[in-house]
Order: sequence, then C-alpha cells, then structure tokens
Amino acid sequence: MALKCGIIGIANVGKTTLFNCMSTTKGETGSYAFSSSKSNIGVINVPDDRLDVLNKFQATEKLVPATVEIVDIPGLTKGSSKGEGVGNKFLGDIRNTDALIHVLRCFDDQNLPHVDGSVNPVRDIETIDLELQVKDLESVDKKLEKLEKAAKAGDKNAKKGVDVLSVIKDHLENMQNLRDLELDDEERKHIDDLFLLTVKPVLYVCNVDDASAVSGNNYTGQVRVFLEGKNPEILVIAGELEAEIAELEDPEDRKAFLQDAGLSEPGVNKVIRSAYASLSLISFFTMGPKEIRAWTIKKGMNAQQAAGAIHSDMERGFIRAEVMKYHDFIELGSEHKAREAGKFHIEGRQYIVDDGDILHIRFNV
Repeated sequence: MALKCGIIGIANVGKTTLFNCMSTTKGETGSYAFSSSKSNIGVINVPDDRLDVLNKFQATEKLVPATVEIVDIPGLTKGSSKGEGVGNKFLGDIRNTDALIHVLRCFDDQNLPHVDGSVNPVRDIETIDLELQVKDLESVDKKLEKLEKAAKAGDKNAKKGVDVLSVIKDHLENMQNLRDLELDDEERKHIDDLFLLTVKPVLYVCNVDDASAVSGNNYTGQVRVFLEGKNPEILVIAGELEAEIAELEDPEDRKAFLQDAGLSEPGVNKVIRSAYASLSLISFFTMGPKEIRAWTIKKGMNAQQAAGAIHSDMERGFIRAEVMKYHDFIELGSEHKAREAGKFHIEGRQYIVDDGDILHIRFNV
C-alpha cells in the first residue's frame, strides 16, 4: 500500500542516521544545519518473526516482509511555516505523509552544535509543533473564508463546516495539535481535503548516547514529563549505536553486539513496528513453495480488499478466501491438520481480515 511515514525534527538530531538504519535507500548525513536540500525517500522492511516461524512449517524459496515507504525530511527551524530556509517545501513533504516519527535530540556532543545553542528536546517539540500549527491555521483560515461566504448564501452544509472549522481554528490558536481534538467522522469530512499536519499520528523517538540506550537519561525524562497525559508512544534509541549494528551483516556478530549493549533487538525494529501500527496497518500472509509473503492492508479491510493488495484482478474477480489463523496453523503444524480440527475456514468478501491471517484467495477473471 502506498502509505508513507515521515521522519521530522530540528536539524542535527539524527533523523538521517535513523533513516539509514531503517531504509534500503541511504541518505547523506551532515554535521551542520540545513546541509540537505531535499527529502530522502526509501522503503523499510517491517520486522516480523512470524515469517521465519512459518518457514519452519512450509519450505519456501524466499521470505518477503511487508514494506512501508519512509521519508526523511530535512531539519525544520523557527520560521519554517513562513518559508525560512526551504521550510515551505519540507512542510509540503510532511503534508504528503500519513504518520510522523518525530526524532528528538537527547544527547550532548560539542562537535555537533544544536541550532538553538543548547540541547532541549522539550523546546524542540514546541518549535516543531508551532510551525505545523501555524501552517494548519493558514489552511483552515482559507477554507473558513470560503465556507462563510457559502453559508451566507444559504448553504446548510457550509454552515456546518463553519461551525467545525471555527472550533478547529480556536484549538490551533491555543497552540494545540489537532490529533488531541476529538472529532467524529462527520466533522472530519470538513478537513479531509486540507491534509492538515497536526492531525497526523506521531511517534516520538529520543535519540540518546550509547550509554543511555537501555534506560534513557535526563533528557528523555524531560520528554516523558512534558508529554504526560497525551499518551503518545515514546521510544529511546541510540542512533550511532544503531548505525553500527546496521553495518553488521553476520547475524551472530549482530547478536553479540546487541548483548554487549544490553539490548534484545535493534531499537529501529521497535520504531518500524510502532510506525506500522501508527498507520493502522496489519499484515496477512500467503504461503507457497515459491515464497511466503507478508502483505500490508489497513486494519478493518475485508477479504476482497485484501485480495486487491495482492493484485487488482484478484479483487475484481474475488470468489472466496480460504483462511487459517496464524496461531492455529503453528499449533497444529499443517493445513491438513487445520482442516481436520475445523480451523480452516471458507469466507466471503465481507470477512474482516485479522492481523496474521493466512489467506488463499480464489478468484476468476
């Protein structure tokens, strides 16, 4: 699915280092602010141990993980919403994403100066939030002006839109993000066409020094206190350490390195899984001797829509889905035993696919 997750933050916080650890494409890192003039775009493989488990029961030539597009957006700064630097261009790149990974600098390094003179992740959150809020307010004001004219002419739907946008405008003017404002589906229809920035789900990643990789530090504590009550997901990773792990090709070397660092897995794996979840994505599997593949769909999609993730012909000519639950298959050990145990189901197009379902789609075109 063409869904994108954007990496944002102040300059020199480690966004591109994180991007390089996650993506199959590599971006250039710099030691001074605004060294990038364009966003890096890549694809990330979503870590999923279930593929290896399935391979124990079904011999196959290759394992294909689910993927998500990721965009490394160069550092923003105060005034980006007014076009400072190339801020407007980068804000446009954020607009085209579906969820955000906000990287926060939570480490000291005299050789890597902070654009504001000192390390303060809470101030950095406020800086980025303000720039996105100002840009959203511009978009809301423009639409509100049009709707007010239509409402005066007697358009009832426009009047409802004015009411909704007035509440949203007030929220933004109070320096609040729209993701924290409760809106029902009908109210959201009035802003869907604006692709607002502060409505996007956010995952906060605290980039720390190697020694703080396991338990965090004073900076990460400040972040947690500041965000308390808003219930965002906050992850702690050591970017430079992750970069070293990513360079190790031998699985045993990587395992030993992780153990020495006190980690059970690379931190970027947690970031990727959390980003995947923040996009409301799930995976289903197809299995065969040629490949075992994880397919990406939106949570709540039905079997016919899931078939479309494989190929449009399969969605158009959908007949039925043959379904096994992942845990049933692993527990029983084979499709034959799943059938015998009544755990092999024939489902129609309206069946809602669960995360981990193993599907075989029957279709005819």
